[in-house]
Amino acid sequence: MKKTDHSYTGLWVTKDRYIRHELLPEGRYVEARGNVGCAYTGNYQITGDHIEYQDDTGFTADGDFQNGILYHAGMVLYRENS
Repeated sequence: MKKTDHSYTGLWVTKDRYIRHELLPEGRYVEARGNVGCAYTGNYQITGDHIEYQDDTGFTADGDFQNGILYHAGMVLYRENS
């Protein structure tokens, strides 16, 4: 697996923390929803400030990073600082 080279790895969450995207450094992601810690998994690729997702079932989606916020499929996600 290819290691990604960007600053967007880490946890991104909706304001209510219901949706949580963990962007892993090896180009994989885990999406949690509510109490389901692993609702979706798949690969992602980032070009510039644009992200392309493909989950393990083949579903695709995309999003854009703007001013430290991830806009994805009608959702707004913020970086979770630990």
